[in-house]
Amino acid sequence: MPEVELKGSDVVVVGAGNAALTAALAARAEGASVLVLEKATRELRGGNTRFTGGLFRCTYNGIEDLIPIVGDNDDPSTVLVEPYTRDDFLHDIARICGGQADPTLSEILVDRSYDTVRWMADLGVPWEFNRAVGAVTLAGAEKVKLPLGGALRTQGEGVGLSASLFRLVEAAEIPVLYETQALRIVTASQGQVTGVEVRGPEGIRVLNCRALVLASGGFQASPEMRTAYLGPHWSLVRVRGTRFNTGEMIRATLAIGGQSYGEWSGCHATPIDADAPAYGDLRLTDKTNRLSYPFSIMVNLDGERFVDEGEDLTLYTYARMGREILQQRQAIAFQIFDQQTIPLLEARYSTGTPVVADTLPALADRLAERYGHLGFQKERFLETVETYNAAVQPGVFDPNRRDGKRTVGLQPEKTNWALRIEVPPFQAYAVTVGITFTFGGIRINGEAEVLDHLDRPIPGLFATGEMTGGFFYQNYPGGAGLMRGAVFGRLAGTHAACLARERRS
Repeated sequence: MPEVELKGSDVVVVGAGNAALTAALAARAEGASVLVLEKATRELRGGNTRFTGGLFRCTYNGIEDLIPIVGDNDDPSTVLVEPYTRDDFLHDIARICGGQADPTLSEILVDRSYDTVRWMADLGVPWEFNRAVGAVTLAGAEKVKLPLGGALRTQGEGVGLSASLFRLVEAAEIPVLYETQALRIVTASQGQVTGVEVRGPEGIRVLNCRALVLASGGFQASPEMRTAYLGPHWSLVRVRGTRFNTGEMIRATLAIGGQSYGEWSGCHATPIDADAPAYGDLRLTDKTNRLSYPFSIMVNLDGERFVDEGEDLTLYTYARMGREILQQRQAIAFQIFDQQTIPLLEARYSTGTPVVADTLPALADRLAERYGHLGFQKERFLETVETYNAAVQPGVFDPNRRDGKRTVGLQPEKTNWALRIEVPPFQAYAVTVGITFTFGGIRINGEAEVLDHLDRPIPGLFATGEMTGGFFYQNYPGGAGLMRGAVFGRLAGTHAACLARERRS
């Protein structure tokens, strides 16, 4: 890594995850001198990226569009792929986000998604087909049917993506300052950004720059901001990712007149292992996720179902399912499976310890033994399973699509993948809520420039990734978060470098 020049850089990037490092690489490709600031230590670097499954949602016409990206890393003859068009992606955003997502930003995200993945592959980020998140392999099937829109993930998941991006940053001779927290955005009297005040091992100082790119994540790791914006029940939730995303640069941007945007009371929150740590563990990364719930029934401590587990495919419901669990007593629920669906469980379930029994009464007894101190109601649990089983309707079970195999007469119904819980041995996984990132943030335009309250760009200030608002509301399509960070990271870096070049001349 080159020696860091602190007299001034063309572009300073705050953050070191996917959004930040794609911005740094894009700016360097335009000839700018770039400096990256990482709040964490070198060992803990990489932001939320390291805790992801590496899934990128993008458009493609078929396997022929994916082969140039995957290259020799995977075998296309082993997968089935259906086209995922521009209209499909836009429809999913509109449907999943209740029609509230910013239309201009959504179109840019969608229209640049495939090209951005190709760009990352050309840079040297390795890809593979996504056989894990949202993909289902039936016993005896010769090929895996890849989830629509979620056919690709980076090799090595989020850990591999982070390692690849840091390798590329080092090869591009972009210095990274570790243990360096950005505190305040520095502006000139005319309003243009001229630097950033930081606290690092050498103390507090100002780093000058011609353009500043903010990519330091949301505020999900700040109990204070979670409580203020999401509500008091979010104060003690587990954080799936890094503990360093605490929202300082969001506040700093608002302090100089940046416009707040999006759903500040919304977030990405998933079911995770009830024994998961308070913050993400780099030994487990995303392996605490428990996302095979569409093939289960979920009950709370009162022994009652509380949500339609089969409302939609996993990639369209998992980001809001955590909120449903949070509303239950003690924020605890149990996913109940039998031998008909246990073979369909994601591999990530292997990191947990289920409660197992050969009969449903024995399962209820063992759950009561383990969770009786929390008031688990085993009699009501058995009644719920019996009532559910009686409500299951005939039909063909198909885990690869919304199959319409449902219940009738329940509240709530299960509208897809409804199988009777009847084939032992039975398994129950205890889950709680894990927050991943927040939806509210800073408003940007199509060039990733930060806008003020009159929708005017703040000169020299750009933003990308989880700290930007207006993209997701209530929910999000799986894989769109990393894609958003890369698309607008590339845009931010490119436009920041162009602005810096203008300021040099």
